[in-house]
Amino acid sequence: MAKKASLRHRLYHGETSFDFMGRKRLWFAISAVIIALGLVSIITQGLNLGIDFKGGVAWTVRAPHTSVNSVRDAVRPLGLGEATIQTSGNGTVKVSFKHLTQAKQNQVTDAIAKAAHTSPGQVSINDVGPSWGKTVTNKARTALIVFFILITVYISFRFEWKMAIAALVAVVHDILVTIGVYSISRFEVTPATVVAFLTILGYSLYDTIVVFDRIEENTRGLSASGRLTYSDTVNLSMNQVLMRSINTSFVAILPVASILAIGVYVLGATALEDFGLALLVGLITGACSSICIASPVLVLLKEREPRYAAIRQRLATKGAPAAPLTPAAAAVMAGGGGGSRVMRASGGDGGGEGGVAEGGPPLVPGRPRTVPAHRPHGRQGGRPRPRKKRRR
Repeated sequence: MAKKASLRHRLYHGETSFDFMGRKRLWFAISAVIIALGLVSIITQGLNLGIDFKGGVAWTVRAPHTSVNSVRDAVRPLGLGEATIQTSGNGTVKVSFKHLTQAKQNQVTDAIAKAAHTSPGQVSINDVGPSWGKTVTNKARTALIVFFILITVYISFRFEWKMAIAALVAVVHDILVTIGVYSISRFEVTPATVVAFLTILGYSLYDTIVVFDRIEENTRGLSASGRLTYSDTVNLSMNQVLMRSINTSFVAILPVASILAIGVYVLGATALEDFGLALLVGLITGACSSICIASPVLVLLKEREPRYAAIRQRLATKGAPAAPLTPAAAAVMAGGGGGSRVMRASGGDGGGEGGVAEGGPPLVPGRPRTVPAHRPHGRQGGRPRPRKKRRR
């Protein structure tokens, strides 16, 4: 028995047949649980907004050998027992609190400097009014609304309105998951977080557009013949772009993870932390939503159409549903397959072995197709036809 090819080999050679649409209820259930947990956290404890949004005063000092408890004990007598105190990898301590009078700010500065064993001049103060934070929030909201409108118009014009709805559902999913993660983890929301948040929406949409473009191409090709249901077409399309999605997501996540691991926690570039955290959460969520949310929602919308409902009913009456096609088998099927009818993969668990031509051996990419035993060398005589000599 031949050794089963590895997952990496099957991904790169188009031999996968993952049944994404058969598990759409599972994807929806997982997303619903994550979003529900996030919403509960938002209702009960809200978001950890930075002073740029709610206004206040922030004191920052470099104190590598000072703990959070010692700083809190130093500012507690001044009424800052509930202040937000954070430390970073490079030994910087940040104390945030609501607005205080100038005299009170000076007292807090002296107390922090004493706890950090440094002079008051080494403590920086950042006093931000709440009006600036409201301006940032309003601009972010306006940018999000314009983003939704433009994306809806573009996808409806480029593809169709049902694809636009599916893409918007995936984007809203990414927004809710990211906000929920920030609420549960108590990450601080800063203007850098908002910038990263808008950035990841574009990336999520890009991945969705790649999948939808392949679905539309297959819909005009194999699906137009009536041999595949719309779910089968979407499964095939996602298996075709799966390796590309994995590669692009990995290439995008790798530098962001490097920013967090090396830039923030090794080099102490704390200004990149808020931006990097939002990007990391959003990139992972966006990569998953394009496959597990956008495509299943599109299938639910499209299979209500009479044409695809009739195809599903006609194929269902012919027998048990077959496993999804592999990309390799679909390529042979689209090209004619040498005159033979191409069958589906033997299983839908990702171990697809390519299409199988009726009356012949399996069609596996990278392997030459052997000649059937009853047709040796392509003719009945069993011997190769001699070449004719050219006359000079």
